[in-house]
Amino acid sequence: MRADHYDSFAESYAKSNESNLFNAYYARPAMIELAGDVRGRRVLDAGCGSGPLTEALRAKGALVTGFDSSTAMLELARQRLGEDVDLQVADLSQPLPYADGTFDDVVCSLVLHYLKDWTAPLSELRRVLKPGGRLLLAVNHPRILEASDPSADYFSVTQYSDEYSFADGQNAVLTFWHRPLHAMADAFTEAGFRIAVISEPPFSPDTPRELLPPDLGERTAFICFLFFVLDAH
Repeated sequence: MRADHYDSFAESYAKSNESNLFNAYYARPAMIELAGDVRGRRVLDAGCGSGPLTEALRAKGALVTGFDSSTAMLELARQRLGEDVDLQVADLSQPLPYADGTFDDVVCSLVLHYLKDWTAPLSELRRVLKPGGRLLLAVNHPRILEASDPSADYFSVTQYSDEYSFADGQNAVLTFWHRPLHAMADAFTEAGFRIAVISEPPFSPDTPRELLPPDLGERTAFICFLFFVLDAH
């Protein structure tokens, strides 16, 4: 997705991100749980958006850095985090402005599924990690494609789009790239990572009931995102 496209609905997206089901009560809590104890660790938020995950990791004691390709989203992050946090405009498809082995951890939440080619992005994220560092990822679950197009080929790398309506009435079309699980795993291995964790977590237990799908019943999880912890070796 082009950064200027994201700029056009940055404030609406950021406001929704604060309290909606998928970000506030699912993806963000899951990433924080996977990160564990980050006190004193240098953590890069790759595709930080308006900075809510960066802020949460800083609150847990991490030394945070972030980048995003959207200047509008990054300005919102600066307002949230202040001038003492290193925030830069950068594109994950291009070389990143950090030295080799700078970070203990990289978090990359809901970013890679916008990209057709994962080779260069994963290589760059591996480069800026210390040996033994961790890459924590959240991406669209590969079964999501079925909801968008039941006739689609699961085993292909396929582009698909969804329209989103934000609480303030603004609409946006987001375009993603589906890839099957084995293609994700192959890309991780080729970039020099070892899969330590694959997670399909429950939603946060403090999720307001009115935010949950009415047909969920007593289930505590749904198919939405897939989470990984990858070790750099």
